[in-house]
Amino acid sequence: MSSFARLKHIQDYDRVSYYSICLSDDPENLDSVESMYESFLRTHGGKHKKKVVHITNWLKEIGEIYGAQEHLFRDEQNQGEANGLPPKGTDRPPTYTEDGKNVPNNLRLYCYRLNERVVILFSGDIKTANNAQDCANVKSHFELANQLTKAIDLALKEKEITWIDDFTDITFDIDMIMPL
Repeated sequence: MSSFARLKHIQDYDRVSYYSICLSDDPENLDSVESMYESFLRTHGGKHKKKVVHITNWLKEIGEIYGAQEHLFRDEQNQGEANGLPPKGTDRPPTYTEDGKNVPNNLRLYCYRLNERVVILFSGDIKTANNAQDCANVKSHFELANQLTKAIDLALKEKEITWIDDFTDITFDIDMIMPL
């Protein structure tokens, strides 16, 4: 388990700014570590390319059109604030299809929706059980995401991460390190 975390900006859209987390046991190494989201893309982008594209299409759709509305995220919480993507349902675009039919995408990307304008992206995997905490593939990703939501909440409380006046984005010292 990594013991230090640093926020990394990923992308801005008209309605949402996305960030991720870099993790390392060595705080001096955080600048050279890829973010959890980048690792998720690298890990699943080959074998599960269509599923990753579906999730990235949702990120774009949420970022450009809807904003990070609560109903667009899966509520899989049990010990924190982590949510999952893609949202539930198979018929609202962007859809995921296999063999020409709309089917559920079982790849999960866990994230933290701070508000409708800011989302922190973590990681995930293929979900094979009804509950994240019962799935060998996603359980560790889900638990880490929930642990990170608590560290982010603490950084917000201690004003290491602050809101821009209109709550449309966050600011933080690029060198800020959150101990876990």
